[in-house]
Amino acid sequence: MASTRAAQGAQVLVASNRGPVSYEVREDGSLHARRGGGGLVSGLSAIGPDAGALWVCSALGDGDREAVRRGVGEHGVRMLDIPADVHADAYNGIANSVLWFVHHMLYQTPLEPVFGAEFRRQWASYEAYNRAFAEALAQEAAEGAAVLVQDYHLCLVPGMLRELRPDLRIAHFSHTPWAPDAYFRILPDDIRAQLVWGLLGADQLGFLTWRWATAFAECAQAVDESIGREWPQQGPRALTHGGGGTPGRRTRIGVHGLGADAEFLRARSHEADVEERITALRGEIGTAPDGSPRRTIVRVDRTELSKNIVRGLLAYRQLLDDHPEWRERVTHVAFAYPSRQDLAVYRDYTAEVQRVAEEINSAYGTPGWTPVVLHVKDDFARSLAAYRLADVALVNPIRDGMNLVAKEVPLVSDDGCALVLSREAGAYEELGEDAIVVNPYDVIETARALHTALTMPQGERAERAKRLAAAATALPPARWFLDQLTALNEPQPS
Repeated sequence: MASTRAAQGAQVLVASNRGPVSYEVREDGSLHARRGGGGLVSGLSAIGPDAGALWVCSALGDGDREAVRRGVGEHGVRMLDIPADVHADAYNGIANSVLWFVHHMLYQTPLEPVFGAEFRRQWASYEAYNRAFAEALAQEAAEGAAVLVQDYHLCLVPGMLRELRPDLRIAHFSHTPWAPDAYFRILPDDIRAQLVWGLLGADQLGFLTWRWATAFAECAQAVDESIGREWPQQGPRALTHGGGGTPGRRTRIGVHGLGADAEFLRARSHEADVEERITALRGEIGTAPDGSPRRTIVRVDRTELSKNIVRGLLAYRQLLDDHPEWRERVTHVAFAYPSRQDLAVYRDYTAEVQRVAEEINSAYGTPGWTPVVLHVKDDFARSLAAYRLADVALVNPIRDGMNLVAKEVPLVSDDGCALVLSREAGAYEELGEDAIVVNPYDVIETARALHTALTMPQGERAERAKRLAAAATALPPARWFLDQLTALNEPQPS
């Protein structure tokens, strides 16, 4: 089957859980397509329409599944109708409730995790989900094609695909952090080994920072001490191993720090709907008692456990306690957009964010001042409006693969903002020199950093923001994708 398709198959393939299009069934039974954006979309567009590219993704909802059943689809996209229960177990049960928690070090270990029979049942679904992708890629790929597999949902695909199609050039990119070995060992030993060897089926592994790449290398060597590490200070790095039945195979390790799309963001942030949101936000923020504009501390996040929104709110409250002169002179604009609300722990976290914000407003608010302006309904235009108004951007995750908000706010802010940045964000490696860096667990230190940011002279703030914006756009989405493709196409040393 694979050899028949290979003669006419795709030359470049991308595999990810979510694709570039989704469908909904309207009341009249018609299907409506919604198209997405992002780095992968930009990257595939950059290689041109004649490149023979194909995006393999999963049907995520009833609309997607109906589109697959009707044979409706976009050119260059193959959507897989994986059974809904299998997808739910693989996506929510394993990817989001186990692998995400391990790599972001989120478990409350006295009580969790518990790797019992239910975990093993869900792991079987994760294997089946990955196998469906590997088989589809094997069917669709031309001889020697380049396959770029994305993220923690599909860690087993490279090894499975290597067995099916050893002729292919396979890459995998991790958009999350990678757990240190001491934490990765939480997983059962056989699962650790499956994940490591699944990824080592690739020719090229990509990470957002060298910190995460090094962590993976250490985890791999802990799984199998025969795995060698070529890790020079300068030049290409690789792991050597006997994976895929080939002694002495090399899996190259690369770092590609995804940057912000400056051209898109700057243009989009000045469109009419953003201007309308700016006017509305200014009304919510109000003015200080002396009539001057209130200063703004801005954060924009999903209510993801790793984003550390609650401690950010507590740090803001500490600022108001330590420096009462800021009361009525500053507003915390906090956008916390719901994430993964089908999981109880995320619903509880969203509720806690709202509770703490209401508590601060109740304790400190006045008739003319709402200390925390909190919005939980996703609105991209409003997010860009907040970016433009920001005097200070607060980005304090307890752990984050990169964090594009840290790169986007300095790029878009009208007057140049100061950045308070967690040292546990991947973006710290690129932006740390010009940010005010904090330990994300230390609420008092974060409050001090907010005060420093608010009192920073305008000239220094603008200069820092300029350097932050330059660093933030060093590897824009299209180039980020093409860099990975270029690295995959480079010949292995003999």
